[in-house]
Amino acid sequence: MADSAKQVLLAMLARREHCRFELARKLQHYPFSAAEITTALDELAANNSQSDQRFTEAYIRMRYNKGYGPCYIHQQLTAYQLDDALIVPVLQDYDWFALAIAVRQKKFGNSLPNTPKEKAKQMRFLQYRGFDHEQIKQAILGIIDS
Repeated sequence: MADSAKQVLLAMLARREHCRFELARKLQHYPFSAAEITTALDELAANNSQSDQRFTEAYIRMRYNKGYGPCYIHQQLTAYQLDDALIVPVLQDYDWFALAIAVRQKKFGNSLPNTPKEKAKQMRFLQYRGFDHEQIKQAILGIIDS
């Protein structure tokens, strides 16, 4: 029956990348024992069909392209029980300051906030999107180079 667990996992992985934690959670809804699930997951990891590294890279790229900041992405990946040693190096490959500016401009236009109320509104939005204080500050001030 381990082969059938493996087939279910391969079908899931054919659609998109998954982390080990996510696959294990999904397989709990199937009639497989914990040993079968572990064996199938180990086999897929051993032959590199499933990789938490690839999942992390794909997830960060997807969320970056949707305008989410590093704090939000890190929190989401931590919920998948991924280690910081896997997450942090990939997060450092992106220009979060430029993204914060682009996200602010897309939502609020090119003009910088004039009133404290408008400034606070834009800061809250960027914070909700997962940008840190420095990234928000530079986006609000319109500083382009970090």
